[in-house]
Order: sequence, then C-alpha cells, then structure tokens
Amino acid sequence: MGDPKKPRKKWESPGHPWIKERLVREMEIVGYYGLRNKRELWIFQTMLRRIRHRARALLALPPEQREAQARMLVERLYKMGVLPSSDATLSDVLNLTVEALLERRLQTIVWRKGLAKTPHQARQLIVHGHIAIKGRRVTSPNYLVSREEEPYIDFYPLSPFAKKASSQSQ
Repeated sequence: MGDPKKPRKKWESPGHPWIKERLVREMEIVGYYGLRNKRELWIFQTMLRRIRHRARALLALPPEQREAQARMLVERLYKMGVLPSSDATLSDVLNLTVEALLERRLQTIVWRKGLAKTPHQARQLIVHGHIAIKGRRVTSPNYLVSREEEPYIDFYPLSPFAKKASSQSQ
C-alpha cells in the first residue's frame, strides 16, 4: 500500500540529461510560464505523455469500443480546457503540446486575466493566498483550472488586493 506520507512520483525526468536543444527549450518554457524549476515542467510533460499514450492505445481497439472510450477521453480533456472543442478527434489529442497543459495552470490564468502583471507575480499572489476560485482560497500555482472554474477566479475576499480592486472599480 505504501506510506501515506510519501506520495508516488508524478514525473519522469528526460532519458538523456545533456541534449542542448532540449535544455534550451526547457529553459525558455520555464522562464515564459514562471515555473519554479524544471521538475514542474517534467510533471506536465509526463501528464501529456500519459494522455497521448491513452489515445494511442484507443487507436488499437476495435472501432465500436474505440468510439465510446475516445468520446470519454475527449470530453474529459475538453472539460479540463485542454482541447478547444468537444467534437475533437483522437488525432487532435495526439497533437497536443505541453504548452496546452501549461496554459491551464492557475498561475498562467491569473496572469492572463490581468490579476497579476507577470507570471512570477501571479505565482507569488497564489502562494501567499490572495487568489481564490469560487471564494475558496487556492495556494497551488500548478492547480489545473477547468473550463467551468475559469470565470470564478478572483482575489480572495479577505485579501487586501480584493479591497484595492473593488475601490479602483468604483
């Protein structure tokens, strides 16, 4: 069963550590999205790898089984906000990039909505407890925001930033 205090590792590191093109690309992504370190990027790369593996496994099934399970996978990814439409196909799932997942992080959405000026400021606001979803404080910048939760992202009601935002809007 395992010790409940020691969760399973959620990421796989790259197979070869010193490929220059990969290292440069990783640093660009880490800088652009304001990630703390490359491990946060590897978590999302592993998540994407598992999604794509599931899609490839579905392609090997007979057509009648494939349709039902593919629809469930596409619906789940649409609700997560990763896919642009609910009538996407498995080829759209296979064409996903890690940026599609990184765009659904709470840190990125707070920055895109204009609640923070930079991704680094967005991360600090989240970690310090100034951001809430539906009035519930969320302190994890890696929280994946679903489509239905996205409009409810705002400052925590007791945060001094919420008071400043409400006084500026009046």
